[in-house]
Amino acid sequence: MAVAIRLRREGSLNHPYYKVVVADKRSPRDGKFIEIIGNYDPKQTGDNSRIDLERADYWIKCGAQPSDTVRSIIKKARKSGLLAASAA
Repeated sequence: MAVAIRLRREGSLNHPYYKVVVADKRSPRDGKFIEIIGNYDPKQTGDNSRIDLERADYWIKCGAQPSDTVRSIIKKARKSGLLAASAA
């Protein structure tokens, strides 16, 4: 089974927000999913995404392919995590 880490659209018209989900590649964008691992709000300024990096790493290790947007969210979360760890 091919697994993808991608965004699932939620919210109302003109006010979208997204959940980062692990899903079968063959399922539709807003269809069945395996696990929710984060969220992303493009309308919010500043820190607009949250993701569980441990679960993302687990799924990537198991062969899941992140979408381009999710890959950038993961990269940004890792970068902010390193900055927070070095500041403490």
